[in-house]
Amino acid sequence: MESIWKPGSRRRREQPVVAVRPNDDAPAPSSTWPASIPAVAQVLREGIDLAPGVTFLVGENGSGKSTIVEGIAIAYGLSPEGGSRNARHSTRPTESPLSEWIRLQRGVGANRWGFFLRAETMHSFYTYLEENPSMSGPEASFHEMSHGESFLAILDSRFDEPGFYCLDEPEAALSFNSTLSLISVLQRIVDDGGQVLCATHSPVLAALPGARILEVGEWGIRSAQWHDLELVQHWKSFLDAPPRYLRHLLG
Repeated sequence: MESIWKPGSRRRREQPVVAVRPNDDAPAPSSTWPASIPAVAQVLREGIDLAPGVTFLVGENGSGKSTIVEGIAIAYGLSPEGGSRNARHSTRPTESPLSEWIRLQRGVGANRWGFFLRAETMHSFYTYLEENPSMSGPEASFHEMSHGESFLAILDSRFDEPGFYCLDEPEAALSFNSTLSLISVLQRIVDDGGQVLCATHSPVLAALPGARILEVGEWGIRSAQWHDLELVQHWKSFLDAPPRYLRHLLG
């Protein structure tokens, strides 16, 4: 396993999560959701080795990338609806049972801090923060901000330790420039020895240099290069000639 070390510094701790493995009693892939999703079925057969730094899961809606990120986040001890290991808030439980079917191989001496940023439940998380003020001082007024501004405020206030960060489609609230800001935040986390697992539809975010990309689809999970992603090819083609796509939709 690649060590995270820089000349002239002390040897860093191992990455928070080295691998994800199916439990001995995990169900076999079947026609029952979520074991019917090819990517989840592959996790239940083979597990996943996670690299140091950033790993992106890229794929279409329904491909299982968010289900996998959610399952790993919960198995790590993070709140299903977002937040750190200490956050406990719930609106309507919708998480899959995947977290009960897997176990995490953790790095020796790794930082236990973690955070799950989940776009669809951030409103609930902001309310939780308002009702449970931090001992370190007042929180930002998240509900009074735009969706994107509140996301950036969370990045500033919570993404500040070299732990394990799970993100589910964080670009949903971000503009192009704000997505570039997120890239710089992820790079800072890596430079500090942290680890990131992120499900995304964004070709901009997935272009982070040095990140590992796993493409998720009907084949299951496979390693991919950025320029070979279906996502990237479609965006390039669309931006090159939008009418070529739109005439089929609007005609």
